[in-house]
Amino acid sequence: MSLAERLQGSPEGEGQESDGELKMSLSDHLEELRGRLLKCVVAVCVLAVVGLVFARPIFGILMRPVLQALPEEARSLIYTSGIEEINVLMKVGLYAGIFLTTPVILWQLWGFVSPGLYPSERRFATPFVLFGSLAFVTGALFCYFMLLPTMFKFLLTEGDSAQLEQQLESARSQEAEALRYLRFGEAEQAGAMAAKATEALGAGGGDPTASSVEMTARMDALGRMVDAVSDWERGAARPVLKTVMEKRLDALKLREKGDLIAASKGLDQAASVLASAAPTHAEQIASVWKLEKAIAAGASRYHAESWTRPMLTMSEQLSLVLLLELALGVIFEMPLVMALLAVVGLVKSRWLFKYQRHAIIICLIAAAIITPTGDAINLSLMAGPMILCYEVGVLAVWLVERRRTRMQAAGGEGGAITPG
Repeated sequence: MSLAERLQGSPEGEGQESDGELKMSLSDHLEELRGRLLKCVVAVCVLAVVGLVFARPIFGILMRPVLQALPEEARSLIYTSGIEEINVLMKVGLYAGIFLTTPVILWQLWGFVSPGLYPSERRFATPFVLFGSLAFVTGALFCYFMLLPTMFKFLLTEGDSAQLEQQLESARSQEAEALRYLRFGEAEQAGAMAAKATEALGAGGGDPTASSVEMTARMDALGRMVDAVSDWERGAARPVLKTVMEKRLDALKLREKGDLIAASKGLDQAASVLASAAPTHAEQIASVWKLEKAIAAGASRYHAESWTRPMLTMSEQLSLVLLLELALGVIFEMPLVMALLAVVGLVKSRWLFKYQRHAIIICLIAAAIITPTGDAINLSLMAGPMILCYEVGVLAVWLVERRRTRMQAAGGEGGAITPG
């Protein structure tokens, strides 16, 4: 018996019993639907209040994939109005209520269609609600742990500049350690560490530079090297260090005049003079200076490539995350819903098999619309589960039809509502 048949009823038989079977008019069905929807709304409101109490920690959990995709020093969200934060927390509470109401919604859905089922089929109410809730939660968890991290990493990572940033961070750590070894008088260790870091960084910096960013970085680096050598070579090296500072000041004046190439050459001369402060370790000091120039060149490249900065608002990121969480939760409900539609006679496996290719195309289009990125990985993470759930749903519809065919062959079961 189909749900369409259940909605049929002769005017003479409205509200009456015939042969022990109840007939309902369309208005009766709409009234029942309104009552069940009202129960769902009440449940959402009540559970939304509970979600509002824990809205802030829930919001922190939801935003974790977003924040982890940002650089450590920039892991924060902004709000652009005084009430945006309050609106965000209220929205979190409302959606928490919707998510928590999933068992109630499924129970009301089953209650609406159950009068059109065989008595033996009505016993599946508890498994329907249980597995439906688990499917929704599984979809939401899949979105949180699989889709969101890869998606935000793709959206918030700036391609080659991200790799360069990691290389610069590593080189700067090695540079700091090399300078410490210089302060302790361990020039050999400092030189070896600097040479290794320079090779790993693979940046330029050998030629005079016309970049103001690179020039500033070189001047700061030479100052740090002077401090390190002065802690190590005291007394006898003081005149040499004074000469280095004078050349550094000359380079600073040239930079202020805009002659960056001449200023860069002046810094190289100052670094050569600094190496003469410790003649036995001049090669190691030169290696440290080469590393400093490589870091400065890399910083200049990074500054040129990363000219955009993410400024993410709380409201926009929450809306995106909740949309994807809700979408994946509903997608994982697809097999169960298709099975239910088969039970009430609204879909047939033969029809689903016939238009299977069309369904796959629709899944791909829907995944492309829902997924905010254009890469194949995130599209696959959205379209793959969608297509898989559709195939599982088709199999469930076929199993439902097969079971019903066996029941009818065995003589059927009484007690189901029949059309008038």
